[in-house]
Amino acid sequence: MNLLNYLVPFALALGLLILVHELGHYLVARWCGVKVLRFSIGFGKPLLLRRAGRDRTEWALAAFPLGGYVKMLDEREGPVEPAELHRAFNRQSVYRRFAIVAAGPIANFILAIALYWGLFVAGTDELRPRLALSETPAIAVAAGVRDGDLVLAVDDEPVRSWQDLRWVLLQHALEQREVVLQVRTLDEVETYRRLNLAGVPIEDGSQDLIVRLGLKPWRPIIPAVVGRISEGGSAERAGLREGDEVIAIEGAAIAGWTELVERVRAAPGRPLSFDVLRAGERLALSVTPESGTENGAQIGRIGVGVAEPVEGGLSMFSQVRYGPIEGLTKAVRQTWETSVLSLKMIGRMFTGEVSWKNLSGPVTIADYAGQTAQLGLSHYLKFVALISISLGVLNLLPIPVLDGGHLLYYTVEIIKGGPIPERVMEIGQQIGLVLLAMLMAFAFYNDINRLISG
Repeated sequence: MNLLNYLVPFALALGLLILVHELGHYLVARWCGVKVLRFSIGFGKPLLLRRAGRDRTEWALAAFPLGGYVKMLDEREGPVEPAELHRAFNRQSVYRRFAIVAAGPIANFILAIALYWGLFVAGTDELRPRLALSETPAIAVAAGVRDGDLVLAVDDEPVRSWQDLRWVLLQHALEQREVVLQVRTLDEVETYRRLNLAGVPIEDGSQDLIVRLGLKPWRPIIPAVVGRISEGGSAERAGLREGDEVIAIEGAAIAGWTELVERVRAAPGRPLSFDVLRAGERLALSVTPESGTENGAQIGRIGVGVAEPVEGGLSMFSQVRYGPIEGLTKAVRQTWETSVLSLKMIGRMFTGEVSWKNLSGPVTIADYAGQTAQLGLSHYLKFVALISISLGVLNLLPIPVLDGGHLLYYTVEIIKGGPIPERVMEIGQQIGLVLLAMLMAFAFYNDINRLISG
């Protein structure tokens, strides 16, 4: 059951992303008059196959699910009836071929924009960008950061959530320069902190940038009172109810919610005795945290949220919502900036400035799919949007075999005024297959290494 909690969200996300990507190719191909022979989710032998439409297109679900393809009528892949030559892919103008191939990655970007727009307009509960000093606070202390500082803007760019803050700081960290934080202190005084990002490693695959800066989310002392309980989770099965206050675990007093979380995270799969107060009555319950993975480490979860007191404006969370137009603008911007950042990070991997340990394969992606699904729908949809962008960027890389490799061929064809020789394309395909195999092997190695070290 625990494995299904990861495999099901992963399969749903992957299936959606492949479907959208291939639909992009399919729809533009049909719009250009090209005959589509097969639309397949997955590679290899079809498990399910159905023919439909005027062209009797085959709609297939294949055995190997990590990808898909749209097979079009093409003289290079078999004989074509003279009456249908005008519908063959290879007979189309270079501009039409360019549009058909580019449509897949573009569809992934459009999906990401749509998901972000829906989330921004619907509104989500976000962690406030209120700072606390971590255990290694040297850089933050040098900037003058104080516990409880609420970040309002970074270099005049408004910040409304912790995620916004992480994103903006990561972008500025690539530039290795000083930034100015506009903050509001716990005493309601607005002031500025100068945070020097020069020399701060961007990422080595093991530690978050925020941690490197000596920062962490600020947490008020919150009573260990149970709020939302996940259906079917450990807490519900053990008999915990909303409003219960956990006063001790394994006989040791619990000072607040943070301590409760720490004790639960440290005991994956191990039964814990909980002493709780319910309507003035003390009860003893046995709760066994489910095992989960976070940053390669095993942690415990019981499926509860905190009944957070909202007092004096010091709530840890706030609802962030945008209007339809503002939300669309932000969604487009978020997708664009994420794409650009992804390309910069890939470039820095090749120059050695960013560790190749950041490259992830399907195991790590499945792990994050499960984690975000357990956190809630909004977190899961943000994850799907991010992976959709990553898929779009990856496919646009100028590597033969990928869409970007074909687009590179067509660009050269447009410049030189004629097609690239078939032999050159064949060699390119072979090189592309080798490069892709190396990338996948390295990603799998990172996945396995995370599992072993975790």
